[in-house]
Amino acid sequence: MTMPAVLVAAERAYTTTKAKIISGELVGGQLISEGAIGDQLGISRTPVHEAFLRLGAEQLLDLVPRKGAVVRPMTPSEAADVLAMRRAIETASAGQVFAAGGVAARIETLLNENLARQGDLVADDDVEGFVEADDDFHALMIEASGNAVARQFYNHLRSRQQRLRNLYLRIDPANLKGSFREHTTLSQHLLGGDENAFVAVLVAHLDRYQGAL
Repeated sequence: MTMPAVLVAAERAYTTTKAKIISGELVGGQLISEGAIGDQLGISRTPVHEAFLRLGAEQLLDLVPRKGAVVRPMTPSEAADVLAMRRAIETASAGQVFAAGGVAARIETLLNENLARQGDLVADDDVEGFVEADDDFHALMIEASGNAVARQFYNHLRSRQQRLRNLYLRIDPANLKGSFREHTTLSQHLLGGDENAFVAVLVAHLDRYQGAL
């Protein structure tokens, strides 16, 4: 296998394995082997090993010599840290929106389109689709602030956020409806200029995710 081919295979092993961890298909504590992943993807162990090293650096895997790797569980403390950072980023971003006098028309349109998509996904009980729409919704609220630093920090948390969303939303189908209702209320307060109400709903919304672990 040529070096470019190894790099392509390693990227494929990385994205595939990471997606399975984030979605919950590979659960915390599960032992996975380079050989098994390689067989699934039709590639050798070498690129899978490189993928495992990357995932280990991202603290999604714990490498086990001569055995493979163990999927690192998301602990309650990690979840609390992620949620604390989200609260700080989203509250600060919203504060900038309110201080600037409101949401730009383009963002308002995108928020309304996103909420319509969420409603369809809830009706279809589509957890995977809702997780993506959920992430897009919160990213839009940050984008509304025009704060590039906030967007950067939010993107930094994306993998952990998505993993936590999958854990929470798959516990009980009712969580989809509850999250959608709260997103609708958050949008109303953001567009309506009610900062105190927005922050109160955001805090309650994020606190629910701590119960996923």
